[in-house]
Amino acid sequence: MDQPIAILFVCMGNICRSPLAEAAFRRVADDLGLDVEVDSAGTGGWHAGHAPDPRARAEALRHGIDISGYRARQVTAEDFRRFTHILALDADNLADLRAIAPIDATARLGLLLDHAGGRAGESVVDPYYGDRAGFARTWQDVSAAAEGLGRSLSRP
Repeated sequence: MDQPIAILFVCMGNICRSPLAEAAFRRVADDLGLDVEVDSAGTGGWHAGHAPDPRARAEALRHGIDISGYRARQVTAEDFRRFTHILALDADNLADLRAIAPIDATARLGLLLDHAGGRAGESVVDPYYGDRAGFARTWQDVSAAAEGLGRSLSRP
């Protein structure tokens, strides 16, 4: 029996980019009727247990999505077996994921923007040290990738 599709979005601290990617993909999956497990995590654990950055929460709310209940967590070894796809938001986090992947990892690793037309190999810019506009740009990037990913997963 095939493993059900499960997708983990990963950035550094799991309070900006990856929760927005999780929210954007949850919406796409719902719209397409996809039966998938979705979560997000960070390669670092310093924000574990914290809600997303207030600017990320505000950006998600601008698009009708409440992420205030999300809580940051750090990637675990089990994630590499539990999820079918682990998508990093940038090349540095992808390299970190490859470095910590256990020998028995089954998840396919990749970059989120590989799923956005014409953006393969690109990173979602970290908006943490910027202003609201950076979070709006992050939302645009993760939404485009979420739509592409959703379309690819909904094909027979």
